[in-house]
Amino acid sequence: MNFSLIFFVMFAVFALIFLFSVIKIVPQGREFTVERFGKYTKTLTPGIHILTPFVERIGRRMNMMEQVLDVPTQEVITRDNAMVKVDGIVFIQVMDAAKAAYRVDNLTYAIAQLCMTNLRTVVGSMELDEVLSQRDSINTRLLHVIDAATEPWGIKANRIEIKDLTPPLDITNAMARQMKAERERRAVITEADGEKQAAIARAEGAKQAAILEAEGRKEAAFRDAEAREREAEAEAKATAMVSEAIARGDVNAINYFVAQKYVEAFAELARSPQQKTVIVPSEMGALVGTIAGVGELVGLAKEQQQVRTEARQAAPRAAPRRSAGGAVPTTE
Repeated sequence: MNFSLIFFVMFAVFALIFLFSVIKIVPQGREFTVERFGKYTKTLTPGIHILTPFVERIGRRMNMMEQVLDVPTQEVITRDNAMVKVDGIVFIQVMDAAKAAYRVDNLTYAIAQLCMTNLRTVVGSMELDEVLSQRDSINTRLLHVIDAATEPWGIKANRIEIKDLTPPLDITNAMARQMKAERERRAVITEADGEKQAAIARAEGAKQAAILEAEGRKEAAFRDAEAREREAEAEAKATAMVSEAIARGDVNAINYFVAQKYVEAFAELARSPQQKTVIVPSEMGALVGTIAGVGELVGLAKEQQQVRTEARQAAPRAAPRRSAGGAVPTTE
């Protein structure tokens, strides 16, 4: 009885071992290689598979998802003999499980070493300023080289990124001073540009003000000249009238003209800023005579005006009569 139970248990264990060795379940994101008597035969994709017992076995279990590998920090000498510390990361993905399993040993270590050597080559061919300012260019060159080198291994390099670039301390201090000097230079240039624009604006304003002031003076001078011209015309007309009166033998016109100029001159003397000075005409009698002459002139003008008015009123009544023959009678 005990022998039968032991046999049954041994058979069950053997059956389970046999079952697990024959039936294989591949999870998503993985691929398994199958070896027959140690030789690669096929690749198992995600799902359930049955192997030939005692003949086939699982060789390598490959991760088909994208993986991130660290590139160790290393010191690199640039083309201008500056020492920098560089590290990075690389994103890879297995595209062919058989090539990745059987064409290279220790895949992750091989890719890390490949990235380090190429990173040293690329950075060493550039100057320090280029290394610090052209990370994208370094990443692109590294990606092209690593992708071409890992293609025979069934690996696809998707991205390579430089994580950190650390120059020596003295170079860092020099770069900080250079940056400070550059920013101060930009500040001075900006301030100078502002002052320049302000000076230009002030000059433009002064120019416009001068132009407007000159135009104002021009307009005022034109108005003054026009006023003087009108005044000269009036003076000329007055002088012509006085000249005509003189030609007719009217002495009162001369007296009026002289009296007007005499009074104007005396008024100008009275408006003198020398307030303590009192100017008295040297010939008061002449002034009184002149004023009297002006009065006589005014009276004479009124009489002549009255005579002309009466003559115009009497002219219609004194019109001569015509005879029957149309002749005007004459008076002897």
